[in-house]
Amino acid sequence: MATAKEAFDIAVIGGGPGGYVAAIRASQLGLRAALVEKAELGGVCLNWGCIPTKALLRAADLYQQIGEAGEFGIEIKEAKVNLKKMVERSRAVAAKLNQGVTHLLKKNKVRVFQGHARLEGGGRVRVEADGKPVAQIQAKNVILATGARPRALPGIEPDGKTIWTAREAMTPASLPKSLLVVGSGAIGIEFASFYRTLGCDVTVVEILDRILPAEDAEIADLAHKAFDKQGMTILTGASVEAAKAGRDGVKATVAQGGKKTEIAAERMILAVGIEGNTDGLGLDGTKVKVEKGHVRTDKWGATDEPGVYAIGDLAGPPWLAHKASHEGVACVERIAGFDGAHPLDAGSVPGCTYCRPQIASVGLTEEAAREAGREVRVGRFPYMANGKAIAQGDTEGLIKTVFDAATGELLGAHMIGAEVTELIQGFAVARGLETTEAELMRTVFPHPTLSEMMHESVLDAYGRALHV
Repeated sequence: MATAKEAFDIAVIGGGPGGYVAAIRASQLGLRAALVEKAELGGVCLNWGCIPTKALLRAADLYQQIGEAGEFGIEIKEAKVNLKKMVERSRAVAAKLNQGVTHLLKKNKVRVFQGHARLEGGGRVRVEADGKPVAQIQAKNVILATGARPRALPGIEPDGKTIWTAREAMTPASLPKSLLVVGSGAIGIEFASFYRTLGCDVTVVEILDRILPAEDAEIADLAHKAFDKQGMTILTGASVEAAKAGRDGVKATVAQGGKKTEIAAERMILAVGIEGNTDGLGLDGTKVKVEKGHVRTDKWGATDEPGVYAIGDLAGPPWLAHKASHEGVACVERIAGFDGAHPLDAGSVPGCTYCRPQIASVGLTEEAAREAGREVRVGRFPYMANGKAIAQGDTEGLIKTVFDAATGELLGAHMIGAEVTELIQGFAVARGLETTEAELMRTVFPHPTLSEMMHESVLDAYGRALHV
Protein backbone atom coordinates (compact mmCIF):
# COMPACT_ATOMS: atom_id res chain seq x y z
CA MET A 1 0.00 0.00 0.00
CA ALA A 2 2.34 2.68 -1.22
CA THR A 3 1.37 6.31 -0.67
CA ALA A 4 -0.78 7.50 -3.54
CA LYS A 5 -2.52 10.67 -4.67
CA GLU A 6 -5.68 9.94 -6.60
CA ALA A 7 -8.80 11.83 -7.66
CA PHE A 8 -12.33 10.45 -7.46
CA ASP A 9 -15.91 11.59 -7.97
CA ILE A 10 -16.93 10.04 -4.66
CA ALA A 11 -14.97 8.87 -1.63
CA VAL A 12 -16.90 6.72 0.83
CA ILE A 13 -15.50 6.45 4.34
CA GLY A 14 -16.64 3.20 5.91
CA GLY A 15 -17.20 -0.18 4.28
CA GLY A 16 -20.30 -1.37 6.11
CA PRO A 17 -23.70 -2.11 4.50
CA GLY A 18 -24.25 1.59 3.82
CA GLY A 19 -20.76 2.43 2.61
CA TYR A 20 -19.96 -0.47 0.31
CA VAL A 21 -23.42 -0.34 -1.29
CA ALA A 22 -23.03 3.41 -1.88
CA ALA A 23 -19.66 2.84 -3.53
CA ILE A 24 -21.01 0.09 -5.78
CA ARG A 25 -24.01 2.18 -6.83
CA ALA A 26 -21.73 5.13 -7.57
CA SER A 27 -19.65 2.95 -9.86
CA GLN A 28 -22.78 1.65 -11.60
CA LEU A 29 -23.72 5.26 -12.35
CA GLY A 30 -20.39 5.91 -14.00
CA LEU A 31 -18.72 7.73 -11.11
CA ARG A 32 -15.17 6.95 -10.06
CA ALA A 33 -15.52 5.69 -6.51
CA ALA A 34 -13.11 5.11 -3.65
CA LEU A 35 -13.87 3.27 -0.43
CA VAL A 36 -11.84 3.63 2.76
CA GLU A 37 -12.21 1.03 5.52
CA LYS A 38 -9.98 0.71 8.57
CA ALA A 39 -11.15 -2.78 9.60
CA GLU A 40 -13.12 -5.50 7.79
CA LEU A 41 -15.14 -4.88 4.67
CA GLY A 42 -18.81 -5.37 5.43
CA GLY A 43 -18.52 -3.44 8.67
CA VAL A 44 -19.89 -4.40 12.07
CA CYS A 45 -23.13 -5.78 10.62
CA LEU A 46 -21.55 -8.42 8.45
CA ASN A 47 -18.57 -9.25 10.65
CA TRP A 48 -19.74 -8.64 14.22
CA GLY A 49 -23.47 -8.04 14.16
CA CYS A 50 -26.40 -8.97 11.94
CA ILE A 51 -24.93 -11.98 10.17
CA PRO A 52 -22.90 -13.86 12.80
CA THR A 53 -25.60 -13.41 15.44
CA LYS A 54 -28.17 -14.95 13.11
CA ALA A 55 -25.88 -17.93 12.65
CA LEU A 56 -25.76 -18.36 16.43
CA LEU A 57 -29.52 -17.92 16.77
CA ARG A 58 -30.07 -20.51 14.07
CA ALA A 59 -27.97 -22.96 16.09
CA ALA A 60 -30.04 -22.21 19.19
CA ASP A 61 -33.26 -22.72 17.21
CA LEU A 62 -32.07 -26.14 16.02
CA TYR A 63 -31.17 -27.12 19.56
CA GLN A 64 -34.65 -26.12 20.69
CA GLN A 65 -36.32 -28.00 17.83
CA ILE A 66 -34.32 -31.15 18.53
CA GLY A 67 -35.51 -31.01 22.12
CA GLU A 68 -39.10 -30.91 20.85
CA ALA A 69 -38.62 -33.61 18.19
CA GLY A 70 -40.44 -36.24 20.26
CA GLU A 71 -43.71 -34.41 19.64
CA PHE A 72 -43.27 -35.14 15.93
CA GLY A 73 -42.51 -38.82 16.39
CA ILE A 74 -38.74 -38.43 16.13
CA GLU A 75 -36.79 -40.02 18.95
CA ILE A 76 -33.46 -38.41 19.79
CA LYS A 77 -31.72 -39.54 22.97
CA GLU A 78 -29.82 -36.38 23.78
CA ALA A 79 -28.72 -33.15 22.17
CA LYS A 80 -25.52 -31.52 23.38
CA VAL A 81 -24.30 -27.96 22.88
CA ASN A 82 -20.85 -27.60 21.35
CA LEU A 83 -20.39 -23.87 21.82
CA LYS A 84 -16.97 -23.86 20.19
CA LYS A 85 -18.39 -25.25 16.94
CA MET A 86 -21.33 -22.84 17.06
CA VAL A 87 -18.97 -19.89 17.31
CA GLU A 88 -16.64 -21.30 14.64
CA ARG A 89 -19.52 -21.68 12.19
CA SER A 90 -20.73 -18.17 12.97
CA ARG A 91 -17.29 -16.76 12.24
CA ALA A 92 -17.01 -18.83 9.04
CA VAL A 93 -20.33 -17.44 7.79
CA ALA A 94 -19.11 -13.90 8.41
CA ALA A 95 -15.79 -14.60 6.69
CA LYS A 96 -17.54 -15.99 3.61
CA LEU A 97 -19.70 -12.91 3.23
CA ASN A 98 -16.69 -10.65 3.83
CA GLN A 99 -15.04 -12.31 0.84
CA GLY A 100 -18.23 -11.74 -1.13
CA VAL A 101 -18.15 -7.99 -0.44
CA THR A 102 -14.50 -7.88 -1.48
CA HIS A 103 -15.42 -9.56 -4.76
CA LEU A 104 -18.34 -7.20 -5.41
CA LEU A 105 -16.20 -4.10 -4.91
CA LYS A 106 -13.54 -5.48 -7.24
CA LYS A 107 -16.14 -6.46 -9.82
CA ASN A 108 -17.56 -2.93 -9.77
CA LYS A 109 -14.09 -1.36 -9.98
CA VAL A 110 -14.29 0.43 -6.67
CA ARG A 111 -10.84 1.47 -5.45
CA VAL A 112 -10.43 0.23 -1.87
CA PHE A 113 -8.02 1.81 0.61
CA GLN A 114 -7.32 0.07 3.91
CA GLY A 115 -6.81 2.54 6.72
CA HIS A 116 -8.26 5.38 8.77
CA ALA A 117 -9.66 8.37 6.86
CA ARG A 118 -9.58 12.00 7.91
CA LEU A 119 -11.11 15.01 6.16
CA GLU A 120 -8.61 17.76 5.40
CA GLY A 121 -10.92 20.24 3.67
CA GLY A 122 -11.50 21.03 0.01
CA GLY A 123 -12.47 17.45 -0.77
CA ARG A 124 -9.14 16.09 0.47
CA VAL A 125 -9.14 12.84 2.45
CA ARG A 126 -6.01 11.58 4.13
CA VAL A 127 -5.72 7.82 4.69
CA GLU A 128 -3.35 6.34 7.26
CA ALA A 129 -2.68 2.84 8.55
CA ASP A 130 -0.71 2.22 11.75
CA GLY A 131 0.21 5.90 11.82
CA LYS A 132 1.73 5.78 8.34
CA PRO A 133 0.29 7.52 5.25
CA VAL A 134 -1.45 5.28 2.74
CA ALA A 135 -3.06 7.73 0.33
CA GLN A 136 -4.16 11.31 -0.26
CA ILE A 137 -7.55 11.23 -1.95
CA GLN A 138 -9.19 14.14 -3.73
CA ALA A 139 -12.94 13.72 -4.10
CA LYS A 140 -15.73 15.96 -5.34
CA ASN A 141 -18.06 14.35 -2.81
CA VAL A 142 -17.38 12.52 0.45
CA ILE A 143 -19.86 10.17 2.09
CA LEU A 144 -19.34 9.40 5.76
CA ALA A 145 -20.52 5.87 6.57
CA THR A 146 -18.46 5.09 9.66
CA GLY A 147 -21.26 3.47 11.62
CA ALA A 148 -21.57 3.45 15.38
CA ARG A 149 -20.25 1.76 18.51
CA PRO A 150 -21.94 0.47 21.68
CA ARG A 151 -22.66 2.99 24.42
CA ALA A 152 -21.47 2.35 27.95
CA LEU A 153 -23.23 3.25 31.18
CA PRO A 154 -21.75 5.92 33.45
CA GLY A 155 -19.14 4.25 35.61
CA ILE A 156 -19.64 0.85 33.95
CA GLU A 157 -17.18 0.08 31.18
CA PRO A 158 -16.97 -3.22 29.28
CA ASP A 159 -13.79 -5.13 30.09
CA GLY A 160 -14.19 -7.79 27.40
CA LYS A 161 -13.99 -10.56 30.00
CA THR A 162 -16.82 -10.24 32.49
CA ILE A 163 -18.71 -7.20 31.20
CA TRP A 164 -19.35 -7.76 27.50
CA THR A 165 -20.42 -5.81 24.47
CA ALA A 166 -22.10 -7.61 21.58
CA ARG A 167 -18.70 -8.57 20.15
CA GLU A 168 -17.66 -10.60 23.19
CA ALA A 169 -21.18 -12.01 23.54
CA MET A 170 -20.97 -13.64 20.11
CA THR A 171 -17.54 -15.21 20.66
CA PRO A 172 -17.72 -16.71 24.15
CA ALA A 173 -15.05 -19.20 25.18
CA SER A 174 -17.57 -21.01 27.37
CA LEU A 175 -21.26 -20.90 28.18
CA PRO A 176 -21.93 -18.86 31.33
CA LYS A 177 -24.33 -20.34 33.85
CA SER A 178 -25.87 -16.93 34.49
CA LEU A 179 -26.14 -13.76 32.43
CA LEU A 180 -27.31 -10.23 33.13
CA VAL A 181 -28.45 -8.34 30.02
CA VAL A 182 -28.75 -4.58 30.38
CA GLY A 183 -31.13 -3.19 27.74
CA SER A 184 -34.09 -4.86 26.04
CA GLY A 185 -33.84 -3.53 22.51
CA ALA A 186 -33.26 -5.90 19.59
CA ILE A 187 -29.60 -6.59 20.45
CA GLY A 188 -30.19 -7.27 24.13
CA ILE A 189 -33.23 -9.46 23.54
CA GLU A 190 -31.54 -11.51 20.80
CA PHE A 191 -28.62 -12.36 23.08
CA ALA A 192 -30.98 -13.02 25.99
CA SER A 193 -32.93 -15.43 23.77
CA PHE A 194 -29.80 -17.18 22.47
CA TYR A 195 -28.29 -17.81 25.88
CA ARG A 196 -31.58 -18.75 27.52
CA THR A 197 -32.30 -21.32 24.80
CA LEU A 198 -28.93 -22.92 25.50
CA GLY A 199 -29.81 -23.21 29.20
CA CYS A 200 -28.28 -20.08 30.71
CA ASP A 201 -30.03 -18.35 33.63
CA VAL A 202 -30.87 -14.95 32.07
CA THR A 203 -31.97 -11.70 33.71
CA VAL A 204 -32.89 -8.69 31.55
CA VAL A 205 -32.91 -5.17 33.00
CA GLU A 206 -34.79 -2.43 31.14
CA ILE A 207 -34.99 1.17 32.35
CA LEU A 208 -38.33 1.84 30.60
CA ASP A 209 -41.66 0.41 31.72
CA ARG A 210 -41.65 -2.35 29.09
CA ILE A 211 -39.26 -4.37 27.00
CA LEU A 212 -38.75 -3.81 23.28
CA PRO A 213 -39.77 -0.14 23.60
CA ALA A 214 -39.66 0.47 19.83
CA GLU A 215 -42.34 -2.16 19.21
CA ASP A 216 -46.11 -2.01 19.48
CA ALA A 217 -47.07 -2.29 23.16
CA GLU A 218 -49.35 -5.28 22.58
CA ILE A 219 -46.61 -7.19 20.76
CA ALA A 220 -44.05 -6.27 23.44
CA ASP A 221 -46.42 -7.56 26.13
CA LEU A 222 -46.83 -10.89 24.31
CA ALA A 223 -43.04 -11.14 24.00
CA HIS A 224 -42.66 -10.47 27.74
CA LYS A 225 -45.09 -13.29 28.53
CA ALA A 226 -43.29 -15.64 26.15
CA PHE A 227 -39.92 -14.88 27.75
CA ASP A 228 -41.40 -15.34 31.24
CA LYS A 229 -42.66 -18.75 30.14
CA GLN A 230 -39.17 -19.64 28.91
CA GLY A 231 -37.74 -18.88 32.33
CA MET A 232 -36.17 -15.46 31.77
CA THR A 233 -36.26 -12.94 34.59
CA ILE A 234 -37.28 -9.53 33.24
CA LEU A 235 -37.04 -6.37 35.31
CA THR A 236 -38.70 -3.30 33.78
CA GLY A 237 -38.59 0.20 35.18
CA ALA A 238 -35.18 -0.77 36.52
CA SER A 239 -31.66 0.55 36.15
CA VAL A 240 -28.16 -0.72 36.84
CA GLU A 241 -26.56 1.85 39.10
CA ALA A 242 -23.23 0.10 39.63
CA ALA A 243 -21.42 -3.06 38.60
CA LYS A 244 -18.26 -4.60 39.98
CA ALA A 245 -16.41 -7.28 38.04
CA GLY A 246 -14.57 -9.95 39.98
CA ARG A 247 -12.94 -13.32 39.50
CA ASP A 248 -16.26 -15.18 39.69
CA GLY A 249 -18.36 -12.77 37.65
CA VAL A 250 -20.08 -9.46 38.16
CA LYS A 251 -22.20 -8.03 40.95
CA ALA A 252 -24.63 -5.34 39.87
CA THR A 253 -26.72 -2.96 41.92
CA VAL A 254 -30.17 -2.70 40.34
CA ALA A 255 -32.67 -0.01 41.36
CA GLN A 256 -36.36 -0.70 40.81
CA GLY A 257 -39.41 0.86 42.40
CA GLY A 258 -37.41 2.75 44.98
CA LYS A 259 -35.55 -0.37 46.12
CA LYS A 260 -32.03 -1.55 45.40
CA THR A 261 -31.08 -5.17 44.82
CA GLU A 262 -27.74 -6.81 44.20
CA ILE A 263 -27.71 -9.27 41.31
CA ALA A 264 -24.78 -11.61 40.74
CA ALA A 265 -24.07 -13.17 37.34
CA GLU A 266 -21.12 -14.80 35.62
CA ARG A 267 -21.35 -12.35 32.73
CA MET A 268 -23.04 -9.05 31.89
CA ILE A 269 -23.93 -7.76 28.42
CA LEU A 270 -24.32 -4.02 27.89
CA ALA A 271 -26.90 -3.36 25.17
CA VAL A 272 -27.98 0.19 25.97
CA GLY A 273 -27.75 1.79 22.56
CA ILE A 274 -25.07 3.12 20.26
CA GLU A 275 -23.34 6.37 19.34
CA GLY A 276 -21.90 7.42 16.00
CA ASN A 277 -18.23 6.99 15.14
CA THR A 278 -17.31 10.65 14.65
CA ASP A 279 -13.93 10.65 16.38
CA GLY A 280 -10.85 11.33 14.30
CA LEU A 281 -12.74 12.17 11.10
CA GLY A 282 -11.59 15.78 11.05
CA LEU A 283 -15.10 17.16 11.47
CA ASP A 284 -13.86 20.01 13.66
CA GLY A 285 -12.62 21.84 10.60
CA THR A 286 -15.96 21.56 8.80
CA LYS A 287 -19.55 22.79 9.15
CA VAL A 288 -20.74 19.27 9.90
CA LYS A 289 -23.02 19.29 12.96
CA VAL A 290 -22.94 16.46 15.48
CA GLU A 291 -26.03 16.19 17.68
CA LYS A 292 -26.48 13.57 20.41
CA GLY A 293 -23.64 11.53 18.98
CA HIS A 294 -24.92 11.53 15.40
CA VAL A 295 -24.30 13.63 12.31
CA ARG A 296 -27.16 15.93 11.26
CA THR A 297 -28.27 15.54 7.65
CA ASP A 298 -31.14 16.39 5.34
CA LYS A 299 -33.32 13.77 3.67
CA TRP A 300 -30.61 13.09 1.06
CA GLY A 301 -27.81 12.60 3.58
CA ALA A 302 -26.29 16.06 2.98
CA THR A 303 -24.58 17.68 5.97
CA ASP A 304 -24.08 21.41 6.54
CA GLU A 305 -20.67 21.10 4.85
CA PRO A 306 -20.96 21.33 1.03
CA GLY A 307 -19.93 18.08 -0.63
CA VAL A 308 -19.97 16.05 2.61
CA TYR A 309 -22.73 13.52 3.31
CA ALA A 310 -23.51 11.03 6.08
CA ILE A 311 -25.55 7.82 6.01
CA GLY A 312 -26.41 4.82 8.16
CA ASP A 313 -25.97 4.56 11.91
CA LEU A 314 -23.76 7.65 11.88
CA ALA A 315 -26.74 9.69 10.72
CA GLY A 316 -29.08 8.42 13.42
CA PRO A 317 -32.01 6.01 13.84
CA PRO A 318 -33.38 3.65 12.84
CA TRP A 319 -30.07 1.82 13.35
CA LEU A 320 -30.57 -0.88 10.74
CA ALA A 321 -28.32 -2.23 8.02
CA HIS A 322 -31.02 -2.14 5.34
CA LYS A 323 -31.78 1.47 6.20
CA ALA A 324 -28.09 2.32 5.73
CA SER A 325 -27.96 0.58 2.34
CA HIS A 326 -31.00 2.44 1.04
CA GLU A 327 -29.67 5.73 2.32
CA GLY A 328 -26.40 5.05 0.52
CA VAL A 329 -28.18 4.41 -2.77
CA ALA A 330 -30.43 7.48 -2.38
CA CYS A 331 -27.47 9.70 -1.52
CA VAL A 332 -25.36 8.57 -4.47
CA GLU A 333 -28.22 8.80 -6.94
CA ARG A 334 -28.91 12.35 -5.80
CA ILE A 335 -25.25 13.27 -6.26
CA ALA A 336 -25.21 11.68 -9.72
CA GLY A 337 -28.41 13.43 -10.80
CA PHE A 338 -30.17 10.12 -11.40
CA ASP A 339 -33.78 10.66 -12.53
CA GLY A 340 -35.14 7.95 -10.27
CA ALA A 341 -33.53 9.23 -7.09
CA HIS A 342 -35.81 9.32 -4.07
CA PRO A 343 -35.16 9.86 -0.36
CA LEU A 344 -35.72 7.10 2.15
CA ASP A 345 -39.04 7.02 3.99
CA ALA A 346 -37.86 6.07 7.48
CA GLY A 347 -41.44 5.33 8.50
CA SER A 348 -41.59 2.42 6.07
CA VAL A 349 -38.37 0.70 7.12
CA PRO A 350 -39.19 -2.73 8.57
CA GLY A 351 -37.53 -3.80 11.80
CA CYS A 352 -36.83 -7.37 12.89
CA THR A 353 -35.76 -9.03 16.13
CA TYR A 354 -34.60 -12.62 15.74
CA CYS A 355 -35.41 -13.90 19.20
CA ARG A 356 -37.74 -16.80 20.01
CA PRO A 357 -40.50 -16.04 19.12
CA GLN A 358 -39.45 -13.67 16.34
CA ILE A 359 -40.72 -10.08 16.22
CA ALA A 360 -41.14 -7.82 13.19
CA SER A 361 -42.86 -4.54 12.41
CA VAL A 362 -43.25 -1.75 9.89
CA GLY A 363 -44.94 1.63 10.10
CA LEU A 364 -46.83 3.17 13.00
CA THR A 365 -47.73 1.33 16.17
CA GLU A 366 -51.36 1.52 17.28
CA GLU A 367 -50.37 3.92 20.06
CA ALA A 368 -48.38 6.20 17.73
CA ALA A 369 -51.23 6.27 15.19
CA ARG A 370 -53.72 7.31 17.85
CA GLU A 371 -51.33 9.91 19.27
CA ALA A 372 -51.02 11.34 15.75
CA GLY A 373 -54.77 11.95 15.79
CA ARG A 374 -55.68 9.07 13.48
CA GLU A 375 -58.91 7.17 13.90
CA VAL A 376 -57.87 3.59 13.37
CA ARG A 377 -59.15 0.13 12.63
CA VAL A 378 -57.08 -2.67 14.16
CA GLY A 379 -57.03 -6.27 12.99
CA ARG A 380 -55.57 -9.29 14.77
CA PHE A 381 -55.11 -12.93 13.93
CA PRO A 382 -53.54 -15.54 16.24
CA TYR A 383 -51.10 -18.25 15.19
CA MET A 384 -53.18 -20.84 17.04
CA ALA A 385 -55.90 -20.48 14.39
CA ASN A 386 -53.61 -21.04 11.39
CA GLY A 387 -53.36 -24.50 9.85
CA LYS A 388 -49.69 -24.25 8.81
CA ALA A 389 -48.69 -22.99 12.27
CA ILE A 390 -50.52 -25.88 13.93
CA ALA A 391 -48.98 -28.41 11.54
CA GLN A 392 -45.45 -27.24 12.21
CA GLY A 393 -45.96 -26.85 15.94
CA ASP A 394 -45.61 -23.04 16.04
CA THR A 395 -48.87 -21.83 17.58
CA GLU A 396 -47.45 -18.97 19.66
CA GLY A 397 -47.88 -15.61 17.97
CA LEU A 398 -50.04 -12.84 16.56
CA ILE A 399 -50.35 -10.76 13.39
CA LYS A 400 -51.64 -7.23 13.99
CA THR A 401 -52.52 -4.59 11.40
CA VAL A 402 -53.41 -0.92 11.88
CA PHE A 403 -55.43 1.00 9.27
CA ASP A 404 -56.65 4.56 8.92
CA ALA A 405 -60.40 4.26 9.46
CA ALA A 406 -61.20 7.04 7.00
CA THR A 407 -58.95 6.16 4.06
CA GLY A 408 -58.07 2.50 4.51
CA GLU A 409 -54.34 3.34 4.45
CA LEU A 410 -52.18 0.63 6.00
CA LEU A 411 -50.53 2.58 8.81
CA GLY A 412 -48.56 -0.25 10.36
CA ALA A 413 -48.15 -3.99 10.83
CA HIS A 414 -46.77 -5.73 13.90
CA MET A 415 -46.00 -9.42 14.33
CA ILE A 416 -44.72 -11.93 16.81
CA GLY A 417 -44.25 -15.60 15.98
CA ALA A 418 -42.43 -18.05 13.73
CA GLU A 419 -40.87 -16.57 10.58
CA VAL A 420 -42.39 -13.11 10.99
CA THR A 421 -39.02 -11.62 9.99
CA GLU A 422 -39.76 -13.03 6.52
CA LEU A 423 -43.49 -12.26 6.51
CA ILE A 424 -43.10 -8.57 7.33
CA GLN A 425 -41.79 -7.72 3.87
CA GLY A 426 -45.26 -8.34 2.45
CA PHE A 427 -46.61 -5.44 4.45
CA ALA A 428 -43.51 -3.35 3.70
CA VAL A 429 -44.23 -3.74 -0.03
CA ALA A 430 -47.89 -2.92 0.59
CA ARG A 431 -46.95 0.34 2.32
CA GLY A 432 -44.54 1.20 -0.48
CA LEU A 433 -47.35 0.78 -2.99
CA GLU A 434 -49.72 2.86 -0.81
CA THR A 435 -52.02 -0.12 -0.59
CA THR A 436 -55.37 0.13 1.18
CA GLU A 437 -57.36 -2.60 2.88
CA ALA A 438 -59.29 -3.19 -0.37
CA GLU A 439 -56.26 -4.39 -2.34
CA LEU A 440 -55.05 -6.53 0.56
CA MET A 441 -58.47 -8.15 0.93
CA ARG A 442 -58.58 -8.97 -2.78
CA THR A 443 -55.08 -10.47 -2.74
CA VAL A 444 -55.05 -14.29 -2.88
CA PHE A 445 -52.74 -15.79 -0.24
CA PRO A 446 -51.58 -19.39 -0.76
CA HIS A 447 -52.82 -22.19 1.48
CA PRO A 448 -51.53 -23.62 3.74
CA THR A 449 -49.07 -20.88 4.68
CA LEU A 450 -48.30 -18.61 7.61
CA SER A 451 -48.92 -15.68 5.25
CA GLU A 452 -52.66 -16.44 5.35
CA MET A 453 -52.65 -14.84 8.80
CA MET A 454 -51.68 -11.54 7.19
CA HIS A 455 -54.84 -11.70 5.08
CA GLU A 456 -57.01 -12.69 8.04
CA SER A 457 -55.61 -9.84 10.12
CA VAL A 458 -56.67 -7.36 7.44
CA LEU A 459 -60.11 -8.97 7.23
CA ASP A 460 -60.42 -8.80 11.01
CA ALA A 461 -59.81 -5.04 11.01
CA TYR A 462 -63.02 -4.72 8.99
CA GLY A 463 -65.08 -7.38 10.77
CA ARG A 464 -64.66 -9.94 8.00
CA ALA A 465 -62.25 -12.53 9.46
CA LEU A 466 -63.14 -16.05 8.33
CA HIS A 467 -61.21 -18.34 10.65
CA VAL A 468 -61.69 -16.90 14.13
